[in-house]
Amino acid sequence: MAPCYVLGISAFYHDSAACLLRDGEIVAAAQEERFTRKKGDASFPVHAARYCLQAGGIAASQLAYVGFYDKPLLKFERILETYLGVAPRGFGQFRIAGPLWMKEKLFLDREIRRALGYDREILYAEHHESHAASAFFPSPFEEAAILTVDGVGEWATASFGAGRSNDFELLRELHWPDSLGLLYSAFTYYTGFKVNSGEYKVMGLAPYGDPKYVDVIYRDLIDLREDGSFTLNQEYFNYLTGLTMTNGAFDRLFGGPPRVPESKLTQREMDLARSVQVVCEEVMLRMTRTLHRETGMDNLCLAGGVALNCVANGRILREGPFRRLWIQPAAGDAGGALGVAQLIWHRYCKQPRSVAPGRDGMHGAYLGPAFSPEEIEAYLVSQGATYERLERGCLLRHAAHLLADEKVVGWFDGRMEFGPRALGARSILGDPRSPRMQAQMNLKIKFREGFRPFAPSVLNERASEYFELACDSPYMLLVAPVKQERQIPMSDAQRRLWGIEQLNVVRSDIPAVTHIDYSARVQTVTRDTNPGYYDLISEFDRLTGCPVVVNTSFNVRGEPIVCTPADAYRCFMRTNIDYLILGPFLLDKTQQPEWKESEDWRREFQLD
Repeated sequence: MAPCYVLGISAFYHDSAACLLRDGEIVAAAQEERFTRKKGDASFPVHAARYCLQAGGIAASQLAYVGFYDKPLLKFERILETYLGVAPRGFGQFRIAGPLWMKEKLFLDREIRRALGYDREILYAEHHESHAASAFFPSPFEEAAILTVDGVGEWATASFGAGRSNDFELLRELHWPDSLGLLYSAFTYYTGFKVNSGEYKVMGLAPYGDPKYVDVIYRDLIDLREDGSFTLNQEYFNYLTGLTMTNGAFDRLFGGPPRVPESKLTQREMDLARSVQVVCEEVMLRMTRTLHRETGMDNLCLAGGVALNCVANGRILREGPFRRLWIQPAAGDAGGALGVAQLIWHRYCKQPRSVAPGRDGMHGAYLGPAFSPEEIEAYLVSQGATYERLERGCLLRHAAHLLADEKVVGWFDGRMEFGPRALGARSILGDPRSPRMQAQMNLKIKFREGFRPFAPSVLNERASEYFELACDSPYMLLVAPVKQERQIPMSDAQRRLWGIEQLNVVRSDIPAVTHIDYSARVQTVTRDTNPGYYDLISEFDRLTGCPVVVNTSFNVRGEPIVCTPADAYRCFMRTNIDYLILGPFLLDKTQQPEWKESEDWRREFQLD
């Protein structure tokens, strides 16, 4: 019998993506931004869908179904009702949104058929159903409770559910405009970062501050109930009626206007970040306790944009009632493409779900394009690049020595990751033992804020030697404390430091990946999901006795993670990365031809 192919699509809000299933198995998945090079690209994922079809070796005419990850008519109903409820306020917002809906979002069937050249059935799921499906169906659990939390879908902003065997049921929802994701985004906006992409910066900034505004948030902004449900006080927010997240009342409550983007960070922003992070964690903990009480299940699956808050996830694992936790690596809207495709396969087509205990169905999230040595070499030749081709063992040994010498190495190997994290396929690597590595990589490589922490990739079987982590963390979505015996206590003088002054204090024997609160965002690496990366870390361990490397995404601030050899070479030449490994090829920066950069790019990233 011919295979059944299902293509899932998410689009038009942020982080558009496509995902292809063959008889329920994930063949390929990718975000549109990786192809267009537009961060968070929300346009219809033409390139991502084309890649997925190529990876499956099929044409669009061979698809049995195409699915879209939410229901546009329901979403438009919410937008209309919101506007009518606050009119005439909000007209400026509606004037911008209305034409977009009339042009493309209300006529998705037409857009999908035109873009794909597809003429068969198109199915639609609700937004939080897609999130829940992406959390449960690929998970390693036969049954599990499900929690999805984000900004907003159609009407829902969070959902509680339970999955068993081949399907799941959503039991409760929280509704617009009461949204934990939008509360966090309000503080993202107020502290001067970009909504829908800067929330992780707020999370990284939080440990530098004190939670001095927590009581204010509980008193004035959020009425939080014991079961985790809540109401937001809309007197302080502007997302119902305006084009910003907060308003003048919010400014007065916190003592001034929002921080101007790119201006100097002050202790106020750090304290605001810490405060909203504390509140977010408490809401999530209450939600999970309620979900456990109502379902009685031992396992929990998470998705939705708030599930990318790995600090909150770490607390849920350590302090919450569930024994096991699994988080969709593409937890944001991109993962909705995967979720709707699996909903079609398991619910609409009534196909069984196969679970291998201890193994999820995501293939390590390595679901994007890969490039052959011949394709890579053809590009390098076209650029006049100087390179050396090495056999695998020699290449890994060479790379380990470079890292031990405190060189920064761009690592491009195998299939690109699906989701926001680089997991050892499109990564920039460094030596975690170096006290200089974090500042060097932030300022000279990533061109980003110096406070931003880097993640450790650690051999899975050695993780317990370095981190207080009771489970695997393959997708870098859990924060865990660095082991007490590896910590370096602070002196009295160091404890008196404030804010960014704390950054350069050496806190452990792996200082480059130890955040100022002695935590780390851990990726555990196994050989079966990424043998090349595992073997590299093993070589570094043999050389240094340290089974950990610094891992950050292969990109600069404002750009998506690299996808192609051309993207990787450009990033290599634009930054102070010392060496680049592209498949079997090793490139030394000092031996490359002069790179001429466009003035537009230099201005954008403030390189002059």
